[in-house]
Amino acid sequence: MNLPEYKNIRIRKTQDGKHEVLDILRQRFVTLTPEEWVRQHFVNFLIHHRGYPAALMANEIELTVGEKRLRCDTVLFDKERKPQMIIEYKAEAIPITEKVLTQIATYNMLLHVNYLTVSNGNTHLCLHYNHDRAKWEFMPDIPRYEEL
Repeated sequence: MNLPEYKNIRIRKTQDGKHEVLDILRQRFVTLTPEEWVRQHFVNFLIHHRGYPAALMANEIELTVGEKRLRCDTVLFDKERKPQMIIEYKAEAIPITEKVLTQIATYNMLLHVNYLTVSNGNTHLCLHYNHDRAKWEFMPDIPRYEEL
């Protein structure tokens, strides 16, 4: 992966032989899938290398559109608990395509954030909404928390 090493990741094997990983935001063990592996590494990167406060992030935020239920992988909030960034993860084998960007843009129709981020562990994209130009712009890197 194109992320710093996560030295203290906690993994355990269940009685039925499956693996679980400690989700540092939810503070509980969850099934270890390829997407979850990316999520845990990316959240670790945001907290320890970009200065994002863990207390302002949440995993698996449920949204409802009519009868349809959607789930944002991770949402970053500001100190007033207003959503600031939506983060979508894909397994390493899944390329970041226009379809992935459309998926995260759909979530934003409900949350109205200024930052959209996607990662498959190798490729990381961050878009920022430029209010002056009224358009989304790709950022050169994942911003540090204090730059938001």
